[in-house]
Amino acid sequence: MSSVAAETPAVAAPVNPRSRVILASLVGTTIEFYDFYVYATAAVLVFPHLFFPKGNDETALLASFAVFGAAMIARPLGAIFFGHLGDKRGRKITLVGALLTMGVATFLIGLLPTYPVAGWTAPALLVLLRLAQGFALGGEWSGAALVATENAPQGKRAIFGTFPQLGAPLGFIIANGLFLAIAALLPSADPSRPSDEFLAWGWRIPFLFSAVMVIVGLWVRLSLVESTAFEKTLRAGRVHKLPLAAVVRAYWKELILGTFYMLATYVLFYLMTTFSLSYGRAPVDGALPGLGYDYKTFVLMMIAGVVFFGIFTLVSGPWADRWGRRRTLIRVTIAIVVFGLLWVPMLAAGFVGVMAWLILGFALMGMTFGPMGALLPELFPANVRYTGSGISYNVSSILGAAVAPFIAVALWSAGGGSPFLVGLYLSAMAVLTLIALLIGRETKDVDIEA
Repeated sequence: MSSVAAETPAVAAPVNPRSRVILASLVGTTIEFYDFYVYATAAVLVFPHLFFPKGNDETALLASFAVFGAAMIARPLGAIFFGHLGDKRGRKITLVGALLTMGVATFLIGLLPTYPVAGWTAPALLVLLRLAQGFALGGEWSGAALVATENAPQGKRAIFGTFPQLGAPLGFIIANGLFLAIAALLPSADPSRPSDEFLAWGWRIPFLFSAVMVIVGLWVRLSLVESTAFEKTLRAGRVHKLPLAAVVRAYWKELILGTFYMLATYVLFYLMTTFSLSYGRAPVDGALPGLGYDYKTFVLMMIAGVVFFGIFTLVSGPWADRWGRRRTLIRVTIAIVVFGLLWVPMLAAGFVGVMAWLILGFALMGMTFGPMGALLPELFPANVRYTGSGISYNVSSILGAAVAPFIAVALWSAGGGSPFLVGLYLSAMAVLTLIALLIGRETKDVDIEA
């Protein structure tokens, strides 16, 4: 018996094919960012008209942005909840739960009554579902990043880590492309306002369409198996009863550094995707002067810029694997500081200057966002990695993304319509990120299975 047993080959543990890893991390984050961008676009284009009392347009826009930012408050809570599940029960089931939560919340937004129909119940329900979106996204990103990096080949973690990051530009293009197509089918005679048909029912289509995308994402993710890093943690009995307590107690410095690593990325991200849509569409001679483009034209310009977001997200992976995460990001962050100081001359240079501003801003976004897919997970060991990377990523969303659109509108107003103070705000946040990068350590060669 013993000799027969000795000759029986051991059954290899199942592993995720690289193509499945790439697809699962990419599809999920594409859907999540699609849902988020659908809301971001509606926050500028639709919600000020439909979910708040009529009166001051600037007040309605700020209220819409406030609801937009409310989701960022829920994101750290989602990071804690889904991080706890991910570090105790596994990455796969947690990712499925996050995706379902996001998809259901987005679909229900498409069914909401508006303020003229339901009064203050309408914005209250909008806030509730927006919080659910933020809660879900709090668990989505870190799980997708772990699927990519924990299954990556040796020396290619940053490259694989860029695939969940690529979901951001893809989600943007799909969401805004769909809004653009609906706006073209339901045209408006007033370039500063959507058509009555668009406001009546057309805006709901992108939210309801998310159900189709979620079904595709679930099909891909349910085919995954757990990563070797998590399985080793289980077998070694290193799973913490309370991952949150463990990561705060032993890795508080990494939590703080990771939060500030993401700060410039988040501020740039939401200035280029949300504030820019308001500034680009605002009339040149309006109460808050802007660039005066109609919605269709400016969204097409943004989509052209987002193409560079995607290209440089992918380009940043080989750079970060070759030169290291820290060295790559220090250079990019210095470039973001300079970019913030160039807003006024670039935006004053007509169409060419605005396009250069969009392309450069989105290219820098790709270069700073791409390496984060590897860097944040590498800061933490496998038994607290989901929680640690998720908290860093999502607490930074409060410091950066939650307040960025609101601060930007206030600075835009304080500057009398000039974007100078908004660009200066971006540069200041980038300086804080630069300081954190100079304090931190290189993580390129850490053992991802430890």
